[in-house]
Amino acid sequence: MSTGSVLSEERGARGIPKAPFIEDVEKYLGGADAEVEGPLKKIQDAIAKYRYMDANLSQRRLGLEEKIPDIKKTLSMVEYLHERREGKSSQSEDDLEDDLEDEDESSSSKPLKTTFELNETLFAEAELEDSDTVYLWLGANVMLSYKLPAAIELLRSKLGGAETNVATLTEDLEFLREQLTMMEVNMARVYNWDVKRRRERRLEEEKTSKDTSEKEGG
Repeated sequence: MSTGSVLSEERGARGIPKAPFIEDVEKYLGGADAEVEGPLKKIQDAIAKYRYMDANLSQRRLGLEEKIPDIKKTLSMVEYLHERREGKSSQSEDDLEDDLEDEDESSSSKPLKTTFELNETLFAEAELEDSDTVYLWLGANVMLSYKLPAAIELLRSKLGGAETNVATLTEDLEFLREQLTMMEVNMARVYNWDVKRRRERRLEEEKTSKDTSEKEGG
């Protein structure tokens, strides 16, 4: 029996092998006198593979879940810069007399001040220049400049992709853990079947020995 035969040919949506339920242990092993060490080892190997896949998918999901808040924060900031710039553009089209009548300076016309991190405990204040361009980290020490609308579109795409991938990984992990549980049940059934067989054989041997002794004594 090969390792591959422990698992079903049927697979999940992302190609994860399905674990079959061993209903008839004796038939699965190949008879009442079949050895169980080999099949148990194959089941254990299958369980180890499922656990490896579980750890791998869990790590991938964790990485995405950690990135999503950063993407949302960046998107929110870029959208704010875009709305602020759009507000300035619309204001420049207003009648100058209306501007003169307004004594309060609008928030969109005030310089934008922020703080940025120099190291873990040191921050500095900066005044941002009015610009229609932002720079985004893309990973692998790569940073590219984007116009504000293009940056918003890119970040929304990344956010949607990350959330979709998290949902997909969650479904895969649920399916994977169901199969892992099934294989653990199978291993328990094979082990218990062997324990029962050994007990029945021991009782049969004791009975045979007792009958033999009684015949010899008679």
